[in-house]
Amino acid sequence: MLKPGNQSLMPKKLVLASGSPRRLELMSKAGYHFSVEVADVEESSDPSLPARQLTEGNALLKAQTISATHKEAVVIGADTLVYLGSEPLGKPNSIEEAKCMLTRMVGKTHQVYTGVALLHNSTAAEHVFHVITDVTFKALNEDEISDYLQLIDPLDKAGSYAAQEHGEKIISTIDGSYTNVVGLPMDELARYLSDKFDIRPERQDNQY
Repeated sequence: MLKPGNQSLMPKKLVLASGSPRRLELMSKAGYHFSVEVADVEESSDPSLPARQLTEGNALLKAQTISATHKEAVVIGADTLVYLGSEPLGKPNSIEEAKCMLTRMVGKTHQVYTGVALLHNSTAAEHVFHVITDVTFKALNEDEISDYLQLIDPLDKAGSYAAQEHGEKIISTIDGSYTNVVGLPMDELARYLSDKFDIRPERQDNQY
């Protein structure tokens, strides 16, 4: 039996500081018990910053915002960006812009960066990391790009595509973490949650 006040032995609550349905689905499929609190923050989009600094900084900002009112919880903040060379590709503002983004990536390899921040306010624990995945597109023609865009909604997706939504139509290879491309590098996150906070999935039937 736990003694009153022995907080270190009590199970820690887990909060995902993101409204992304893709991150929520990844966490749920992995078997974690968690709640969702959307961080209302203004993310940095400074293209002069290195990708690692930009994604980790945005992830930390989200986690700090939610951790301030959830001091006993372990809060997860994340930020995903697509880079073609040194240029970040955000979410398109229109279908035409989405088509232009995809056209630029045809037959090329680009990088997906996700920064992740884990905060536990009551113990001042903070862990920040990032994961990079290389994604190579097929040599698509204009009709194939148009057909793909009719299958998804690209306007809420960095880089105008989703690996988990008909990704086989446009992606040739993924070198690295698949879930990172979706929005949250689950293998790396699981290791941090287990090693640093003793938090593990309640189920072991995770299928990404």
